[in-house]
Amino acid sequence: TAATRAWFKQPIWPLRIGVGLCILALVASFVVTIIAVFQLPAESNAIEVIQAIDAGVNELVFMGIAIFFLWGLELRRKRARALAALHELRSLAHIIDMHQLTKDPERPVSTGRSGDTASSPQRILTPFLLSRYLDYCSEMLSIAGKVAALYVQEFNDPATLAAVNEIEDLTNSLSSQIWLKIMMLHQEGPRLDPRAGAMPS
Repeated sequence: TAATRAWFKQPIWPLRIGVGLCILALVASFVVTIIAVFQLPAESNAIEVIQAIDAGVNELVFMGIAIFFLWGLELRRKRARALAALHELRSLAHIIDMHQLTKDPERPVSTGRSGDTASSPQRILTPFLLSRYLDYCSEMLSIAGKVAALYVQEFNDPATLAAVNEIEDLTNSLSSQIWLKIMMLHQEGPRLDPRAGAMPS
């Protein structure tokens, strides 16, 4: 994230130089067209003058569109890199949530009772360890949301800001679900005793 933020601060000089040369070429082409219009012979009829003016106006419109496109190349390149990095953070948030599928606060440890089947996952976390695990997941989601916010500190782009807000909403929503599980552990589960066991490797 720090490396990407530093990259946002630096101008992409090869791209800027290339864009500048293209814009100069477009302006030079337009100037040549205008000069050609004013150098029409005096005996030129109205149709020739109108055609020359129409060609000049068309070239001016296309030049404006081309300059607008070229001027935004650097912004679009930086936006693409920011959105790719934010997509990684979004994926990490979903991975954190996915790994909680087998972490049921009502059944923290497998008991071998009728609730388990041959396909049931092995539950090895005690209520205390499950509570710590869920707490760590909430912290990781919070970090993911805060790291996403760092991208718009140096790169104030509306599309990137919208993606950051989406990630923050996602992490806040997932974190709220985690805290509901923790509350269930405290309300319905046994007393969360740190002596109940150690976190497995």
